[in-house]
Amino acid sequence: MRGAGFLAIWSDVEAHDLTDYRHWLTREHTTERVTTRGFLASRVFRAARDDINRFFILYELEAPEVLDGEAYLARLNAPTPWSQRIMPKLGNFIRGGGVTVARAGRGEGATIVALRVETLPAAPQELAEMLVACDGVAAVQIGATDEARTSVRTTEKGMRKEEGFFAGLLLVEGLDVGSLQGALSQLRTIAPDVLSRASEAEIYQGMFAIDARIADGA
Repeated sequence: MRGAGFLAIWSDVEAHDLTDYRHWLTREHTTERVTTRGFLASRVFRAARDDINRFFILYELEAPEVLDGEAYLARLNAPTPWSQRIMPKLGNFIRGGGVTVARAGRGEGATIVALRVETLPAAPQELAEMLVACDGVAAVQIGATDEARTSVRTTEKGMRKEEGFFAGLLLVEGLDVGSLQGALSQLRTIAPDVLSRASEAEIYQGMFAIDARIADGA
């Protein structure tokens, strides 16, 4: 987990578009993003379920100001032909970015829960440290979404049918599913108000990752 800002995106993809979408992500889109000034890394996850192709992408940013900065907006207002083909096909699209308000743990877990929350914890760093103390939890990150920076109208935004929004992100990274279930049980005990106004606690598995150094050939 790097930088002071984040951008989180969820979307669903139809089965007949899956190959094109995965190639777009790994062969063009994430590289384009992490070579944009202020982007540090991209991690792509896939929901661990058989009934739908759901993806979660986490971009790590130097600062939340990157979201409405000149470099990123230039990308959003000049989508590639491949992006123009993919964007209208993304269903249940939810996007939000802002400032990372708490971070605890070391490294990254391959199995995660990425919760969209409407109530941010009163003491986010304390909550992150309590969750990361759970067995098998590698890292916890809490972010507050900046609605103004996330909502800037762009060419790319106009290509999507709809776009959901959320107040904050609670990301728990574990070594396995059991570890995440234990952390969620702890969360229900210590912060029921946060969990009561959160998205479904779906499990995601790591699929692809790239950072700026790799993309630049360093």
